Amino acid sequence: MPRRKMRVTDADDSPLRAALRRLREVTGVTEDFPAAALAEAREAARQPRLPAHDATDLPLFTIDPPGAKDLDQAMYLERRAGGGYRVHYAIADVAAFVRPGQALDAETHRRVMTLYYPDGRVPLHPDVLGEGAASLLPDHDRPSLLWRFDLDADGRVTDTDVRRALVRSRARLDYAGVQHAIDTRIAEEPLALLREIGPLREELERARGGISLNVPEQEIVRRDGHYALAYRTPLPVEGWNAQVSLMTGMAAAGLMLRSGTGVLRTLPAASGHAVDRLRRVAGALGVAWPEGTPYGAVIRALDPSRPRHAAFLQECTALLRGAGYTVFDRERPAERPLPADPGHAALAAPYTHCTAPLRRLVDRYAGELCLAAARGAGPPEWVRAALDALPGEMETGARRAGQVERECVDLVEAALLRDRIGQVFDAYVVDVQEDRPTTGTVHLDEPAVIGRVEAGGDGPPLAPGHRMRVRVAEAEPGRDKVRFVPA
Repeated sequence: MPRRKMRVTDADDSPLRAALRRLREVTGVTEDFPAAALAEAREAARQPRLPAHDATDLPLFTIDPPGAKDLDQAMYLERRAGGGYRVHYAIADVAAFVRPGQALDAETHRRVMTLYYPDGRVPLHPDVLGEGAASLLPDHDRPSLLWRFDLDADGRVTDTDVRRALVRSRARLDYAGVQHAIDTRIAEEPLALLREIGPLREELERARGGISLNVPEQEIVRRDGHYALAYRTPLPVEGWNAQVSLMTGMAAAGLMLRSGTGVLRTLPAASGHAVDRLRRVAGALGVAWPEGTPYGAVIRALDPSRPRHAAFLQECTALLRGAGYTVFDRERPAERPLPADPGHAALAAPYTHCTAPLRRLVDRYAGELCLAAARGAGPPEWVRAALDALPGEMETGARRAGQVERECVDLVEAALLRDRIGQVFDAYVVDVQEDRPTTGTVHLDEPAVIGRVEAGGDGPPLAPGHRMRVRVAEAEPGRDKVRFVPA
């Protein structure tokens, strides 16, 4: 869920771990839940509202990082007798546990989304639900929103259905195990079909001009007494799995647009300034960007296993800035009209968040809107009543998550350079402050760190795109952000 995935493996008493603990204290959201909310979660875990439709005969499976317990999605894939595919996709039914207007509901509206840190997380729901009764853990009956997609031989959706259903996952799988099973051809067909369906959906994405950012996970490790940065390259199966989620989000957006009431995840086209900055970062990292080539083609040509390409993909997440939520309601067309441009620029299609309700507030509401649209009915009143406030709440949550992400990046970069004060590095100017032309931002060649550079009032002005040598002036996790001066 974070744009930049980071993981730190270090001693609990290390400066970086201590700084991360202090950062949790200033985000305004703690891991502990209010007593009333926790009591409601425990009661709901014992007595959830169960759906009438029983689909526990579907041998669903989940695919997540190793050790994950907050399992939002489970799937089952099969071939259709007449050609093409059928995808069954179960989403955790959080509304079966959270009662509108009560203490737990209020707390989730305050938290908005799970916050991720390099060494842990602050969850949206108490673990008794998020990692327990509401999670699609194997060998347990669970309430869900069960989607069914029929696809043609090219991977296009030809029919969609969604309903509440009781499901039972059969296996909790991880990405590395699934990739190995598929590559060695020991995977049974429901799993092996990911290798067919995923690439078909990726090709459709390319054809419509969409982009998926397969951002590598950054791992901060200690080597010879110093911090170092390593990247974990995403496996192909991670992209294939993500395509099923994206397909669901696009189908959900289509359902809501046809019904006239819904909430979309929208993103305008990247600004020229953002693309120009990204081009300068590409130059700093030695990433080829031929003149006239659109940034989408550059991104698709990257190899995440190459450290400089991995670093560039991290910077490409800046193109997602400006994303928001747009609500519309056919009963209030003057106040909440259908959006003139309902698209998500990165996906080149209308889209909504609906597949991670254990970790994101809006998904619970999107799921209810889709259920209502699928049966040709209006949404529940508690859903419609929440629509006005939902975009603002999500923006507040996203701002908080963005602050956490930025602070985590600053901490990690300071940790990388804390033992190198005074050392000189080759760098590339990616930004210059308009009112202070001797101050700007540089990107180091190695390690891939971005930081502020200050040349002083009497120094020469910085020039975007120019190379320079810089000296580390400050870098202390939790105290000083990385700052450079010209060498």
